[in-house]
Amino acid sequence: MLDTRELGRRPGSQREVTLSVPAPADLGIDVLLVPEGSPVDIDLRLEAVMEGVLVTGTARAGLVGECARCLEEIHDDVEVPFQELYVYAEHQTSHDEDDEVSRLEDDLLDLEPQLRDAVVLTLPFQPLCTEDCPGLCPECGARLAGDPDHGHDEPIDPRWAGLAALAQDEPDEK
Repeated sequence: MLDTRELGRRPGSQREVTLSVPAPADLGIDVLLVPEGSPVDIDLRLEAVMEGVLVTGTARAGLVGECARCLEEIHDDVEVPFQELYVYAEHQTSHDEDDEVSRLEDDLLDLEPQLRDAVVLTLPFQPLCTEDCPGLCPECGARLAGDPDHGHDEPIDPRWAGLAALAQDEPDEK
C-alpha cells in the first residue's frame, strides 16, 4: 500500500517515488517468475487528477525459470512500464464495480495487481535459454545444444525386424 495524502487532492500536484519491495508470491508464469521475496525496484510518478491519482511507473526485477525446449535454468531481468488511474471513492460510479476500476481506499493505493498484470503480460509464453535452442533429443532426452553431432541409427521397421535377425545369423560367403 502506498500513501497518497501528500498530494493533497490538488489536481496538478505530483511527486516521484522510488522504492524497493519484496516480490509477492506467484509473480510470473509456471516456467518463468520473479522469486518470492526478491527485490522489485519501482520508480513511480504520482499525479493528482480530478478523479483520483494517476500512477505511472517502471518496475525492474530478476527472473528465474527454465527453458521450454531444453529445461536448462534461465536467469534474466525484466523491466516493465505500467500506468493506472486510482479513483477516489466519491468519484466512483455503479459502472466501476463491473469495470474493475482501481480504487483509493483512505488515500492508500495497492500496486500489486497492476505490478502483477504488467509483469505477467510481458513474459514470453515459452521462454528459451537462447533464441535458437535446439531442445532435447526426442529419443533419448540428450540436450542437443551440448552435442550438436548427436544422432541415432535409423529405427528398424518392426515388420522387417525378423529379416534383420536372419541377416545377422548368416555367415559371410566370400
